[in-house]
Amino acid sequence: MTTADRKAGAEAPTAAPRRGPAPMAGPGRMMGGQPTEKSMDFKGSGKRLLRQMRPERAVIGLGLGLGVLSVALTVVAPKVLGHATDLIVAGIVGRRLPEGVTKAQAAAQLRAHGQGGLADMLGTMPVVPGHGIDFGTVGTVLGATALLYAVASLFGFVQARIATRVVQRTVFRMREQVEEKLARLPLAYFDKQQRGEVLSRATNDIDNIQQTLQQTMSQIVTSLLTILGVLAMMFWISPLLAAVALLTVPLSVLVATKIGKRAQPQFVQQWKTTGKLNAHIEEMYTGHSLVKVFGRQRESAALFREQNDALYAAGFKAQFISGIIQPAMMFIGNLNYVLVAVVGGLRVASGALSIGDVQAFIQYSRQFSQPLTQVASMANLVQSGVASAERVFELLDATEQDPDAERPVRPEHIEGRVAFEDVSFRYDEDKPLIDGLSLAVHPGQTVAIVGPTGAGKTTLVNLLMRFYEVRGGRITLDGVDIAEMSREDLRANIGMVLQDTWLFGGTIAENIAYGAPEGTSLDKVIEAAKATHVDRFVRTLPEGYDTVIDEEGANVSVGEKQLITIARAFLAEPAILVLDEATSSVDTRTEVLIQHAMAQLRTGRTSFVIAHRLSTIRDADLILVMESGAIVEQGTHDALLAAEGAYARLYAAQFAGAVV
Repeated sequence: MTTADRKAGAEAPTAAPRRGPAPMAGPGRMMGGQPTEKSMDFKGSGKRLLRQMRPERAVIGLGLGLGVLSVALTVVAPKVLGHATDLIVAGIVGRRLPEGVTKAQAAAQLRAHGQGGLADMLGTMPVVPGHGIDFGTVGTVLGATALLYAVASLFGFVQARIATRVVQRTVFRMREQVEEKLARLPLAYFDKQQRGEVLSRATNDIDNIQQTLQQTMSQIVTSLLTILGVLAMMFWISPLLAAVALLTVPLSVLVATKIGKRAQPQFVQQWKTTGKLNAHIEEMYTGHSLVKVFGRQRESAALFREQNDALYAAGFKAQFISGIIQPAMMFIGNLNYVLVAVVGGLRVASGALSIGDVQAFIQYSRQFSQPLTQVASMANLVQSGVASAERVFELLDATEQDPDAERPVRPEHIEGRVAFEDVSFRYDEDKPLIDGLSLAVHPGQTVAIVGPTGAGKTTLVNLLMRFYEVRGGRITLDGVDIAEMSREDLRANIGMVLQDTWLFGGTIAENIAYGAPEGTSLDKVIEAAKATHVDRFVRTLPEGYDTVIDEEGANVSVGEKQLITIARAFLAEPAILVLDEATSSVDTRTEVLIQHAMAQLRTGRTSFVIAHRLSTIRDADLILVMESGAIVEQGTHDALLAAEGAYARLYAAQFAGAVV
C-alpha cells in the first residue's frame, strides 16, 4: 500500500462514528465527538509539563547559574549606588562644617546649637568637616555600579537565549510525541473526535504552551531569585524596614490566589470552545461547495456566530478575571512603597540609617514588589498554558491501538490468498456488526462487495488492513494470521484507491511516485502513467509532469485525480488492491478510462472492489452481497441474477427502476 493511500485510508473513518466508516469523509459531512469534559488538574498537568523539560536539565542548570549571577549583581548594585548618595550628601554637609575639627566635635557643636537631628545623621555619613564632594570617589562608585548592571545584563541575555532553546526543544519534542501518538491511535479514536478538535490540540494548544513557557519560564526564575536576593539585602540593611515591606506580601499572595482560581476554569473553557470553533470552520471549509449548493449559508453562518459568541464570552471572562491581578498588585506595591518611605525617613532622622541606605532600600522595595507583580501578572499565562498542556496530555494518554507482535512474521513473497475465518467485529459492545463471517479469496481474484449503507462493506476491508482489530476469529494472508504481521508490512502490500482522492501540494510526478521507493526514476513514473491513462491528459498540460497540484487539487478534475491515484497504486506494485467506489463520482467517458486503468491495475492482483454502481463489477470473479454485517449471497454476476435474491433486487433497482 502506498504511503499516500495509507493516509487516505487512515483518515477515512472519521466521518461516521459508531458505524462501519467510509474510507473518506465526504465534504461537508458532520463529524462526531466532543472535547473531553473534566475539571482541570493544574498541579498534575503542571508537573508533567515540567517533566517534559527533563532532557534539557543540564542546559537549564547552566541558565539557572547565570540567572543567579545576574540577579546577584543586580541586587548588589543599589547598595553600591547608595554609597555614592552618601558620598554626595556627606560632601554637601562637610563643606558647611568648620575645617580642622573631627566628626564628633562637629556633632557636638550642632547639638549645642539645637540641631540634634543633623548631629545624629552625621554618625551614618562618611563626613570630613571642611571638605566638599569627592567627585573622584563618586565617579569610581558610579562606574562600578554601571559595570555591575552591564555584566548582569550580559548574563541575563545569555540566560534568555538558553531559556529560548529549552522552550523550543521542549515543544519540538511535544510535537513529535503528538505526531507519533496520532499514528498509533486506532480509528475508533477519530470516530469519536472532530478533526478540528484534534487539530486544535496538535497545533493551537502546543503553540500556546510555547508562548507560555517562552514568556514565563525565564521571567519566573529571575523574579523568584530577585525576591530572595532582595530580601537578604533588605534584612541586612534594616530588619525593621524589611518587616514593614513584608507586611503586604500575604495580601499579595491572597489576591493572586483568589483571582487565579477564578480564572483557571475560564481558560479551560476558552480552549475547549476554540477547539469546537476550529472543528466547525474546518468542516464548513471542506464542504463549502455543498453548503452553497443546498443553500445552507445562513445556517452555517448562524452556527459560526453562535460558537464565535461562545468563544468571545469564554475569552472575555478568562482575560478579564486574570487581568485584574496586575492593577491589584500595583496598588499593593505602591502601598508598600509609602510605608517604607515613611518608616525609612523616621529611621534616617533618628540616625539609625543613612540616606544612601534608605535610597537603596527604596530601590529594593521596588525590586521586591516588581517581581511579585510580574509573577502575579504571569498567572493568567500559566493558567492558560497549563490548560493547553492538559488537553495535549489527554491526547497523549488516549488508548492506543494494540501493539504489533514482538516478533512479527514477514512473508518473503505475498501471493494474495486471503481468508476470513469465523470473523466477528463490533463498534459498540452491545451491537455486533459482523458475526462469524468466513470467506476465502484466491490469489488474483477480483472480489466485489455490494450492499446497502451500513452493511459492513468498508468495515470488511478495514479489518483486512488492520485499521480495526477483529473481536473473534482471524484473517489470514497466504496462511499467515495478519495479527502476527506488523501493520507496516501488511499495508505495504495493500494499495487503496478511494472515491475521495488524496493528493498533496506537489507536482503530478511527485504524487504518482509518492508510494514508490525513493529514487524512482521519471521513466518508471511515466510508464505507470501510460498504463493507467494518466499520460494522455498530462501531455496536454503546459508543465507536463511538473505541473504543481494546488492545495485542494482544484486544477485537476475529479476523474484526473482518480487516475493519478490509480497510477500511484500501479507504481507501488501492491499484491492486494482495495478499490472503494472509485468511479461513482465521474462521467461515463472518464469511467471507461478508469475502468481500463483498473483492469490493468488488477491484473495478477487480488482485488476487493466496493461499489454501488453494479455496472462496474459485472466482470468480478466473486460478488459478495452484504446485509447487516453478514454475507447473504455470493457468486458471479450471472449466477446471482439467476438466483433472484438480494443482488437481483439491487440490480433491478438500478437498471430497471424497481423499488427495493
